[in-house]
Parts: sequence; C-alpha cells; structure tokens
Amino acid sequence: MRVVVQRVSRAKVTVNGEITGEIGVGLLVLLGVGRDDTNADATYLVEKIAGLRVFEDAQGKMNLSVQDVGGSVLAVSQFTLYGDVRRGKRPSFDAAAPPEEARQLYEFFVDEIRAAGLRCETGRFQEMMQVESVNEGPVTILLDSSKAF
Repeated sequence: MRVVVQRVSRAKVTVNGEITGEIGVGLLVLLGVGRDDTNADATYLVEKIAGLRVFEDAQGKMNLSVQDVGGSVLAVSQFTLYGDVRRGKRPSFDAAAPPEEARQLYEFFVDEIRAAGLRCETGRFQEMMQVESVNEGPVTILLDSSKAF
C-alpha cells in the first residue's frame, strides 16, 4: 500500500456536488492499494499514520501526532499512486489491485483508523471526487507498506 499524508488545517471531498467527507485539523491520507497488499499492510500504515509526529509542539517542533492534537483523518482512495510511467508518458496501473480487492483493503484501513480512536471521514470508492485541502507547512509524507521509500 502507498499513501500520501498531508498535514492540513482543513480538507473535504465532494462527489457530484455532495460533500462526502470533511475535516478540520488533521491528516489528508491518499491511499493506493497494490496487487500484493494484505490486511497486514493496512495495519502497518495505520500504526504509522496514527503515531506520525508531524504537528508542532509548544516549542514549534514537529513532535505531536494527529491523536495528540485531537485531529481527524480524511481517507481518500487513489489507485493512481500505483501509476507507472517508466516506459512512456501514459501511466500503467498494472501494479494496482483490482477494484474489489482494493475496496476491501481501503474499507479495512478506514475501520482500523477508527479503531485506533481517530475520527475518520472518507471519499467514495471508485468515484470521481474533488478533493480540497489546505496543507499546513506544507507537510507531505510518503509511506509505502513494503518500505520501498
């Protein structure tokens, strides 16, 4: 699994004019599911994200997690994180999981974030979404459950 995590002051997802998820301070998580991913990959990323120290403490150091600041998570599925353009200019998505497998792991990820005690809003799986966010910092972190980066 691959995720792009952004520290935000606010973020929201809209589908067909309807807001499906909206948060204030927290983390926008764009989540891509790969062909070989399992529940263990999702659990690994949930633990990383819940404890990720990217919020500033009283001394201005990034030392606090989303849990520490009482923030929320907005989790948005994004299969294009597995787009491969090494052999041309049109992305290949061969490494992305098939939709039904990806949906199951995305939903498992969201359930695990909530089980960790975090409020988690979502987009809609396999829908055209408009994602708006105000990235604070900016702070953007890339995570990969296979530790490729």
